[in-house]
Amino acid sequence: MKVFSRFRSIVLRSSDDTAKTNGSITEEKQLPQKEFDADSVAASEKNSATEEQVDDNVQKGVQAVEAVTLTWSKKTLIAVFINIWFLYFVNAFQSSILYNLLPYVTSEFSTHSLLNVIYIVASAISAAIYIPLAKVLDLWGRAEGFLIMVTFATLGLVMMAACNNLPTFCAAYVFYSIGFGGMIFSVDVITADASKLKNRGLAFAFTSSPYIITAFAGAKASEGFYENISWRWGFGAFSIIFPVVAAPLYFILKFNIRKAEKQGVLHKEKSDKTIFQTVWYYFIEFDVIGVFVFSAGLTVFLLPFTIADSAPNGWETPYIIAMIVVGFIMLFIFIFYEVYIAPVPLLNWKLLRDRTVIGACLLNATYQISYYCWFNYFTSFLQVVNDLTISESGYVGNTFDVVSGLLLLGVGFLIRKTGRFKWLLYIAVPIYIFAQGLMIYFRRPNQSVGYLVMCQVFTSIGGSIFIIVVQLAILAAVDHQHVAATLGLLSVVGTVGNAVGPTICGAIWTNTFQPALIRLLPTSELENLDLIYEDLSTQLSYEVGSETRLAIQEAYGYAQTRMLAAGTGIMGLAIIWTFLIRDIDLKKVSQVKGTVF
Repeated sequence: MKVFSRFRSIVLRSSDDTAKTNGSITEEKQLPQKEFDADSVAASEKNSATEEQVDDNVQKGVQAVEAVTLTWSKKTLIAVFINIWFLYFVNAFQSSILYNLLPYVTSEFSTHSLLNVIYIVASAISAAIYIPLAKVLDLWGRAEGFLIMVTFATLGLVMMAACNNLPTFCAAYVFYSIGFGGMIFSVDVITADASKLKNRGLAFAFTSSPYIITAFAGAKASEGFYENISWRWGFGAFSIIFPVVAAPLYFILKFNIRKAEKQGVLHKEKSDKTIFQTVWYYFIEFDVIGVFVFSAGLTVFLLPFTIADSAPNGWETPYIIAMIVVGFIMLFIFIFYEVYIAPVPLLNWKLLRDRTVIGACLLNATYQISYYCWFNYFTSFLQVVNDLTISESGYVGNTFDVVSGLLLLGVGFLIRKTGRFKWLLYIAVPIYIFAQGLMIYFRRPNQSVGYLVMCQVFTSIGGSIFIIVVQLAILAAVDHQHVAATLGLLSVVGTVGNAVGPTICGAIWTNTFQPALIRLLPTSELENLDLIYEDLSTQLSYEVGSETRLAIQEAYGYAQTRMLAAGTGIMGLAIIWTFLIRDIDLKKVSQVKGTVF
């Protein structure tokens, strides 16, 4: 599944030694108190890029990947990109199946209305993982961070296949989200390590192209699992497939690290720390306290907006008020802790001195919030209101995957030729706002599915451009040492947007859909109100054209139009963020070395 704002609280470490470990910008590399200048960075890095040797001033993980690209062959580079393509293929396939089956999973536990709760909890916890993961990639290595995320994803899939209640499924989904989100993040960092900046958009487009296939295959597979086998095997099958597909990338990286060590390009570091010292070092280095306070505070703050309607006294319920207050206080404590107390802060304030970094993060966050204001209940809407099957609704819902897969290859090629990316935003932002505004009119009963698909195509054009541009913009603003850190920042902000969007969606849903059902349902069906509200299968059980089915359809339309109105209004902020992003010439920025794309 795709990505309020990827939240930022970035703090600078005080000593040169800790700055090196955290991936901060050291004093020697720090630019003057002005905007990042791509041309000056290109000039300063030109010599080191052509010397064909590992930079001893960067972290161990960055040294390792530089040694790998300096020693591997073109065939190995091609094999890595092919393996990454297959990883994206598996991720796209299983995420499509999950997206289409999740409403039925929650309905089996009679909790269809709590669909957003699962998304919010998973996104809030995942958001706090990206920066520690970036540190793992920089301190331990790309292969090690990738392996940890593969383990989390596999565990999540196994738990989802075996769960028997909503709490267990929610826990499984958290592991799943951390694992697959972290895996894709790790792969994106590796893709950046293995490609020149001017070619990186094309590289990202290539690795994302499997979505063209899985947009259709995933939806049909979802229907097959649900109707002919079991939704559990929709997750269980991938718990077997995914580790097999992921293994080659890990072994390729480890093999080439050994090769670099044998050739003397990379030197092994020996540690004389005790086990306790090592554990304490990483406890501090990964800011475990900050991660816990941030994820817990964000979750506790956002959840009440979705569950308030089911509380005994609504918004006046004591625990709803307490959750909002406690969550807000925890977020405030997190900021205070990071600024004044944390020995190794989660992020670095200096990254936010560049307006391109700020603009890219805010644009990504705004897009994620706007998109997820309405997306999570879209397939349910299509099945209930437009009478589509699981596969048909999946085809419509996955329009983004088809359009982005095709469009991004062309966009990546244009960026490669021109070396510029900002001009694309002047096209994408107006198209997206216009198309989402059109959805407000067409997302109601008695409207043609064709118009819905048309709007989806236009929003997909804008959204796919946002995704590739924000990645290129934020990477163009830093050197190789900070690739993982800045992509981690972008992921944090986007994942928080993924949590805030469903929060807004859930708040609108609980305050519009059920009241509309009470108002529109026939009197004889009011006794079944809770079942209709909570179970998608029950909603679909009423005959098309019947009084009850028409009432449910009207309630869906009433809720969806308001979700879309909120999303469209939020998206207007993207116009401001576009002007913050500088138009950097990618051809003049040298960032990686060795055999790269």
